[in-house]
Amino acid sequence: MADCVKPAKVWFAYNEATRHFNGLTIFCIYGLLLGRSMQMTEACLGVRGVMRLRHNPGTMSSARCFPEIRNMTVDFSSAFVNRPEPMGFERFEQAQAAVERLTEIYGRNTAYIRAAFQDVANGRDLPGPVRACYPAIRIAVGTYDPIDTRLSFGHVAEPGVYQTTVTQPMLFRDYYLEQIGLLLQNHGVAVEVGESESPIPLHFAFPDGAYVEGERLEGMRRPLRDLFDVPDLAVTDDAIVNGSWRGREGEPRPLAPFTAPRVDYSLHRLQHYTATAPAHFQNFVLFTNYQFYVDEFCARARALMASGSGDYDALVEPGNRITRRGDKAPPPAPAGGVRLPQMPAYHLVRPNHSGITLVNIGVGPSNAKTITDHIAVLRPHAWLMLGHCAGLRDSQRLGDYVLAHGYVREDHVLDDDLPTWVPVPPLAEVQVALEQAVEEVAGLSGWELKRIMRTGTVASIDNRNWELRDHNELVQRFTQSRAIALDMESATIAANGFRFRVPYGTLLCVSDKPLHGELKLPGMASAFYRDQVNQHLEIGIRALERLREMPPERLHSRKLRTFMETAFQ
Repeated sequence: MADCVKPAKVWFAYNEATRHFNGLTIFCIYGLLLGRSMQMTEACLGVRGVMRLRHNPGTMSSARCFPEIRNMTVDFSSAFVNRPEPMGFERFEQAQAAVERLTEIYGRNTAYIRAAFQDVANGRDLPGPVRACYPAIRIAVGTYDPIDTRLSFGHVAEPGVYQTTVTQPMLFRDYYLEQIGLLLQNHGVAVEVGESESPIPLHFAFPDGAYVEGERLEGMRRPLRDLFDVPDLAVTDDAIVNGSWRGREGEPRPLAPFTAPRVDYSLHRLQHYTATAPAHFQNFVLFTNYQFYVDEFCARARALMASGSGDYDALVEPGNRITRRGDKAPPPAPAGGVRLPQMPAYHLVRPNHSGITLVNIGVGPSNAKTITDHIAVLRPHAWLMLGHCAGLRDSQRLGDYVLAHGYVREDHVLDDDLPTWVPVPPLAEVQVALEQAVEEVAGLSGWELKRIMRTGTVASIDNRNWELRDHNELVQRFTQSRAIALDMESATIAANGFRFRVPYGTLLCVSDKPLHGELKLPGMASAFYRDQVNQHLEIGIRALERLREMPPERLHSRKLRTFMETAFQ
């Protein structure tokens, strides 16, 4: 939707601003030119004092139906769209003051939209559409500043103006404080904070998932889209992280990997898919594809909470049910129980979001892509896949571990975003943490560790019943790639980690060997899960705790950054 601050030709003016009343606009102006009163024209438009007609020779030649207005334009600079008072850009040399200003603008503008929406829900007619915009932060760098070459974020690549829109600054407060602080430190110039030109969609003005009951809107005389901005997919994409962003001449370059509408879209999706609020997500994430891991994770977390030991403060379960440190039992489930979502999430909360989130993503690469698409906007420090796989080597045993150091991407869900010719490299920091965690939990090291863990390539496919296909082609591909394990999610999670610059890793456990006659049968599976899940989960938790001890500038590897990166992590 185009901003209405620019004068627009008559036959397009109101259409551009609201996608509505195009014909009515022409009718009213036509009536005015025939001698009808300004009051009558205002009454037609539903607003007062909104038009200034001026001569503009040589324009509007296509208004054949209304020759009287051929040489006229209408200035709708102050018409139709109701806005809060503008808040211009101001300079800040302290990160805290900049974040407070972002918070002020965002809070005022979202409250403005919510209040107007409440008026509509209460049956009041608005004088015209309502719009308020996201806050933005920008920085202008005039020189090639000497930057510590070890840093992977916190600085811009070259001179220019860089800007990003911002949403929910209270949720991202620590993140913005760190990123803005690094900009100020590395470039020595002030940042500027003000209102952007990017409208806040009505849906995203309710950050906590609040809503007005649907039955109160059924009697509305005008569609919501006539009165409020709605999500625009043209600015809700991954062009920045995919490297396909191309700005217009004079447009600031991206300062962050995601625009505010893209972040808001994912925050609302997270609540939907996981049944927990985005505020509960932690910076270290485990993905699994079996409920057994969830059961064990919750049992461990509840025991920690009951004992009051450790440095975790709470366990948050679907439905935002919170068990706090010292609670002997989780809170009672609501009447009717908790309906589990598609990918339930569980959060072992620690100060500064430094705890661990576990998500049961179920089976398949589609779920794996969906959840990582959305968690990525929270800018986590690392995510790991803990799941089961088919062992492809006869020498492997059920219960052995596979530490992935490469991937065959036959999942196909990311082919358009990250071509399969792009390598997804292992990250040394994550690989070392996982191997050390296996050594610590299993009590083995060196040559002995090879008895239970193999490092190699994992193939991820999108066909769960691959066993039913002709094996000749598959076996050839597995042989050529040197794959040692097969699953449906690991390559997707790693590839999206690479795409979104989130450190990633994979540790799988062999649960069957279909090519060698060992299928996953019910009796075998029960014994396997009982013996291995506890140890496997403990390894994943230990690995994330090791990664947590690393400085962020070391954990966020330069291998994940390109030569023209956004400054924000």
